This record gives sequence, C-alpha cells and structure tokens, in this order.
Amino acid sequence: MRLSRYYAPTLKESPAEAEVVSHKLLLRAGMIRKLTAGIYTYLPLGLRAINKFSRIVREEMDRAGALETLMPAVQPGDLWKESGRWEHYGKELLRFTDRHDRESCLGPTHEEVVTDLVRHEIRSYRQLPINLFQIQTKFRDEIRPRFGLMRGREFIMKDGYSFDTGDSGADASYMSMYNAYNSIFERVGLKFKSVSADSGSIGGSFSHEFMVLADTGEDTIVTCPDCTYAANLEKAETACPRPVSTSGNAAAASGPNDLDDSGDSPQHTIKTELYVADNAMVAVFLRQDRQCNEVKLKNFLGAVDVRPATPEEEEKAHRDRQNGSTGKVVDKYLADHELLGISDWIAEDDALAERLHHADMDRNARIDAFADLRQACPGDACPQCGAPLVFTRGIEVGHIFKLGLKYSKAMNATFLDENGEQQFMCMGCYGIGISRVIAASIEQNNDDAGIIFPPAIAPFEVMLINLNPHDEEVTKVADFLYETLRKQGTDVLYDDRDERPGVKFNDADLMGFPMQVTLGRKGMDGGMVETKNRRTGEKGRLSLDNFAGEFSAWRDSVWQDWGLKQP
Repeated sequence: MRLSRYYAPTLKESPAEAEVVSHKLLLRAGMIRKLTAGIYTYLPLGLRAINKFSRIVREEMDRAGALETLMPAVQPGDLWKESGRWEHYGKELLRFTDRHDRESCLGPTHEEVVTDLVRHEIRSYRQLPINLFQIQTKFRDEIRPRFGLMRGREFIMKDGYSFDTGDSGADASYMSMYNAYNSIFERVGLKFKSVSADSGSIGGSFSHEFMVLADTGEDTIVTCPDCTYAANLEKAETACPRPVSTSGNAAAASGPNDLDDSGDSPQHTIKTELYVADNAMVAVFLRQDRQCNEVKLKNFLGAVDVRPATPEEEEKAHRDRQNGSTGKVVDKYLADHELLGISDWIAEDDALAERLHHADMDRNARIDAFADLRQACPGDACPQCGAPLVFTRGIEVGHIFKLGLKYSKAMNATFLDENGEQQFMCMGCYGIGISRVIAASIEQNNDDAGIIFPPAIAPFEVMLINLNPHDEEVTKVADFLYETLRKQGTDVLYDDRDERPGVKFNDADLMGFPMQVTLGRKGMDGGMVETKNRRTGEKGRLSLDNFAGEFSAWRDSVWQDWGLKQP
C-alpha cells in the first residue's frame, strides 16, 4: 500500500479532548476520529490493527472448538425481562421502543439472545457441549465515556457462550477458554495477568479478568510475589487473623470522643459505616483507617443493590437510637474479620457520644457475623501463603465467567439427559474487548515519538521510506524493494509522498510500525538500505544485492525481540 494513496491523516499536536496516551496517539496517528461522546470512527490504520487482532482471536477460538456466529445488535426487551436484567442492568442499557411500541435495547452483551437461540435448538444431551462466539459492535451508555477506546459507549467485542450438561463439563469449557485467552494475549506480545474477579452484573459463580499491565490502567491488580495468588481489587481477599484471647483485658471504659485529644491511633480505633442493602440498614464495623469493599459486602449479603446510607439516613438512625426508638434501626450488624484479631479496641458509642476504650467486639458490640469486608491494602498478608501482597495497575481487556444455571433457569433452557429427564444447561461466557486491546497495547508500548506496536497487531509490519521520490533512480529501487517485500508476504506501507525526510521519519515513529526500511540517494549509491527497529531504536543496514534474504533474517530478529513467532 502506498501512503500517497492512503487515508492516514496525522496530527502534529494532541487534541485537547485526549487525556491518556492511547487516546492522544490514536488520534494523532490517524487511526480513529470522534463522532460524539464515546463513539469513534475507525480509520483504515486503526481498523487494520483491529482486524489483525480479530484474526488471532478467531484462530484461537477455532483451535478451542468454538463456533463463530453473529447475533442481532437490537434485542427484545422481553428477553431481558425474562432473565431479570431489564431493570437490574442499570442506565447503561440503552432502551427504546419501535413504531409498534415494543421495548428493545442495544446489546451490551448477548447472554439473553444466545440462551434464547439455544433453548429452541438443543433438545438432547447428545447435542452438548456447544460453544458459540461472535465479534460484534456493542453499546453501553456510559455516564462518563472517557479515554478514547478505553471506555467508550460503542466498542467492538468478542463474546462467547458455552453450554454443557453439568458442572464438570462447564468447568472443562471454562478452562478451555482460560487457556485460549492466555494463548491470545501471549501471541499479541502483551505483558498481562489473569486475576480472580467479581462477576458483577453478568452473574455466575466465579470469573477471571485478563489485565494488560500498564501504569495508566484504571484497575488495581493484587498479586503475591511468592505464589500464584492474583485478584483484582474488588475480589482481593484479606487473611483472617487468629482471634486473640480477651481474658485479662481491662473492662471497657468511656473516654474523650476526640481522636486528636485522646492520642488514639486509627490502627486501634473502630469506626461504624452504615449501608442500605436492598432497603435494609446494615452497620459495618471496620478499623478506622480501612475502607469497606462494597462488592464484598454485596456478595456476602447476597444483595441486588448496596449503597452507602445518605447523611439524612445516618442522622435518623443516630437520632432513633439516642431516643430509644422501639423500631428496628439497623437490620444487621457486620464486622470485618480483622477485628477478631485484637480485643483492646477503641470504639465509638453513638448513644453516649463518647469513645469506649479497651472494647472487645464479642463483649461490647452486637455482631451478627464477621466476614472479609474491607478493601485489601499493600503489604496485607496473602490469603494463600502469607507473603506481603503487591499492588500494580492494569487495564481489563478480557473477562470470563462460569455462569452456571443463572440464565438457563431464568429462561428455561433445558435438555433431556441420558435417563430422559429434563435438566438445565450449565453455561459460561467469555468476553474480550477487541478495540480496547489496541488501546491497551499502546498504553503499554509507546515513547515520546509515538506508538510502538507489537508486530502481531501492527497495522503494517514495515514502513518503507523513500527519501527522494523525485529521484527516478532512487524511486525505481524503492519500488523494487516494495514489490520484494510484498512477494515475501510482508505487510508493508510504502511512504512515497512528496514530503521532507523529517516529516516522513516523524510519521513513521508516530504510527509505530515495528520495522522501518529507508532508502535515499546516499544509501543507494553505497548499495545499502537503512533499517530501524522501532522498539529498541537500533539502526542497521541491509545490502541491496541480497535484500530479500537479509531482510527476512532481520524480520525474524524483530519478532524475536517481542518474544513472538511469525505466523
């Protein structure tokens, strides 16, 4: 492809709207353009990168036995009501009515659609297992779309769904996809981690996220350097301390209700936080310097919705308690299991407006249950081996779930087993943010000059630069190099534009193709072309007489620099 005939409108400056590196560089390199908030047009270079990654995904899905399909983007509201997600999914679900007043939505995911498909087709256990996937545009009406392709409203996603006869089969399908996802991201050349995660609005019994490691990532990853434990911050467990005997401790005594005046430290002080869980008031006891993990609280309670109590609700609960209200002020009292470890706490007593010293959670407080309710912190003990946990940043690019019977029960997706008895299908679902992977790759691989694409997903492998397009002899040789590369099967973009060398070099670095091959009059007279490895910056030369063979060897070395094998 000749750049003089290609549509790649580069920009010298970053648009003011761009906040993160990938957003800036995708715009500057002429790969995307904004239509409206969170919605982008993919220009030819950007789409080539997306298509290359999609091909890798398809190859690994095919290797794992998954079958590609394509489901409608518009979904009937009745299906979502049947699954129970029509209201629960929230305002991110874009709902609308057609001319017949039928409610529909733009699909953010396709659990309902694929379950409806399979329940009408599968009758016998002999037809299972089956694994279907698609690569399709999704829409989620994000309240604050930002960061370009990192958090848009419209995006390209691979979503897949497995159906099995039972738990053991579902576990096998899950592990097959887990291994396939690892292979996909290894083939791309990204540094990533698979971590245990919360299932969120998708539901199910367990899940894993695949995180591209990057300092600019929105998500926090918690890992153990001494064992295999890894989780995202929402899911990260904290080790339960051994309870300490309370015998011999001083009795609780009132003291000044002033942290600074009393000299009490947050590490020895208990605070109470109020939450509303499905319209019930819940009190959570935590160490003063800890933060409640609302996802853990929601999962422990089995609640649909959990939120902090409003100031008005907190004031009413405090007032009712002081006034000795006979009504039930707080429905449930929970304490983080860290409070089991020490019996000599300092705790607030709302009724006395004072502080209790030498408090013991068993002796001085009503506790309905102790549980892991706080957010993990750097240095916490690993729940598996006890080593200090390490925190890093990451970008979620994939998420797999074992759904179990959540959707098959709600939507009556059944089959007849070996005994002729009706059973519910056991499901899994598996997603990859196709367009987000391109942005995440740029977040991980860039420098001051621009993008540094891994060869596997670079729009083009090579930028061939003709420094003297008006020189007929140089152009003749450059054209020959271009045809040679194409015949070798190399993906090459030929910069034959009538531009200054500085412009060409800057655009080559900005676009981030892994390899640059440059020909000018001086090099041609010396029988050489110059090369540059975009990742390392290393420059070299190849002879014109043996260009095909020397380039092939150099190309292999560039792929090896990324730890990759050529396809």
